[in-house]
Amino acid sequence: MTKLAVVQMSMTQNRNHNVARATQMVREAAAQGAQIVLLPELFENLYFCQAERDKFFALANPVEDHPFLPHFQQLAQELGVVLPISFFEKAGQAYYNSLALIDATGEILGIYRKSHIPDGPGYEEKYYFNPGDTGFKAFPTRYGPVGAGICWDQWFPECARSMALLGAEILLYPTAIGSEPAEAGGIDTKDMWQRAMIGHAVSNICYLAAANRVGTEVVEGLEQTFYGSSFIADYMGNKLAEAGRSEETVLLADLNLEEARAFRASFGFFRDRRPDLYGPLLTLDGKTRRP
Repeated sequence: MTKLAVVQMSMTQNRNHNVARATQMVREAAAQGAQIVLLPELFENLYFCQAERDKFFALANPVEDHPFLPHFQQLAQELGVVLPISFFEKAGQAYYNSLALIDATGEILGIYRKSHIPDGPGYEEKYYFNPGDTGFKAFPTRYGPVGAGICWDQWFPECARSMALLGAEILLYPTAIGSEPAEAGGIDTKDMWQRAMIGHAVSNICYLAAANRVGTEVVEGLEQTFYGSSFIADYMGNKLAEAGRSEETVLLADLNLEEARAFRASFGFFRDRRPDLYGPLLTLDGKTRRP
């Protein structure tokens, strides 16, 4: 068995406070036996992407000499846990919404850069982030092969399928999702968000988890309330654990990867795939290109 933990937490404008709070909750999860601990997207600060302001680019840091990645490497090594850490990355003149996958040894196995970048009221990410150039990844951690998408990635079945094809057996999604402003319809996306994600778990016969933030955040006079509802689903789409909309908490679940592996092989989704027919997926307009 692999024990997975998901951290749901609120954020402030103080990076040191947020890192300390995240550290505390990782320790809490590890004390309960967690081997993999997932934190929310961009937990180092408020979700600044509500507004387009050039001053927020100063929040980004390169991987080298990063202000808190080494801290989480030391924490992972000390506790023997795997930590996917979301952060705002500066690389040369490019800026990315990135994730460092830290193994239980403290080693960074690699960096994933968010592939799908949203652009709409309340989620002005295209102003800040270049589209990720790493491609999707499956990281061979101590406790099993892990794939990680970031927030908007979670709506795209191609992302989950790609990670599963690369060998990921646990799909993890740090996220920052909440209320939609009036100009976006003001809808509550919580249920459709969870349904989309559970579909990825079922279609790929993989365990899946999402870590969201909670609380109301005001950035440059704009207000957004994040609805939590973090959860862990099994490979049949059953929710193993789910948080409420407002509380800070740690969710835990036991994952039987060997059992899921056998079920995945027997169910035939990957046996019966027809990649020769999927040409339209490689285009924007759905028209298959021919040589």
